[in-house]
Amino acid sequence: MTDQQLTPGVPGQPGIPAQQSWGGVTQVEPAGPATWVQPPPPKPSLKDRRVLRAVGRWTLAVLVCGGLGAGSAYAITSMERTDVPGLATQSDGRWKYPELELPALPAGKPRPFGEANPGEIHHAALTDLMLPAPAGAKSDTGAKAVKSSEFAEQYVKEERTDIVNGLRDFGAREIVARSWTAPNGTESRIYLVRFPSVGYKDAFMDTILAPAGDVGANLEGVVSTVIDERWENPREGRNTEHYVYETNEEGDGRVAYLASGDTLGLVVQSHKDGGAKLIPFHQTVVLQTQLLD
Repeated sequence: MTDQQLTPGVPGQPGIPAQQSWGGVTQVEPAGPATWVQPPPPKPSLKDRRVLRAVGRWTLAVLVCGGLGAGSAYAITSMERTDVPGLATQSDGRWKYPELELPALPAGKPRPFGEANPGEIHHAALTDLMLPAPAGAKSDTGAKAVKSSEFAEQYVKEERTDIVNGLRDFGAREIVARSWTAPNGTESRIYLVRFPSVGYKDAFMDTILAPAGDVGANLEGVVSTVIDERWENPREGRNTEHYVYETNEEGDGRVAYLASGDTLGLVVQSHKDGGAKLIPFHQTVVLQTQLLD
């Protein structure tokens, strides 16, 4: 260096000292402390650029797939299960019944199991308490009043006289029936019988029908029955009592008695091929119970 006066720190001006290089790093020596400057990194080679482009493409692909996956997951979780292809809930055999509504009561009359009705009397019309047929049913007769002789025809000939006499002796006031054939060929018959009181209804069941360990009075076309051990009451606290049976032999059908206050219900289902299915039978019994309760 010389004794020349230097102009410190202003590049391109007189007085900038010579530059020296060590290992690719240039040292600038203005007057005063030395300043180190890092040069720009060298340009990557063609091979390196290809690697970087490949990495960029894969990174973009991961981000796009991740976004699509998150969007798809949100879309699936926000859909009903039956709307997702391949995830539709398989039918368990239940029939599609209309939405049920409790019938209107005469003015000032209480529900059958309220505190204001200790006699457990059904004041609604029996036709309004009858379960409607499911969607697609054929040969639906509608709810209609029938004679005691038609109710008795559900039983074998040897039982019919006793049943007709029992209905008369225990004062049956009204009998309503409905029948239909479901889309799968199952035939359903439901009967509702109203008595003057709970006591008369119970006496008719105990004396004439006598359901207990088996169905009691023999139904027409039903060879033999046993208690349906797979039946579970639709809900604890139901007021309607159930006597539910299944057959020992395929094709015989299924039977249930519903003892609901002053009213007796009979549900019979049968199918010529393979017997009546368990699930739609239980479903029918539960829904008819809801209307009676």
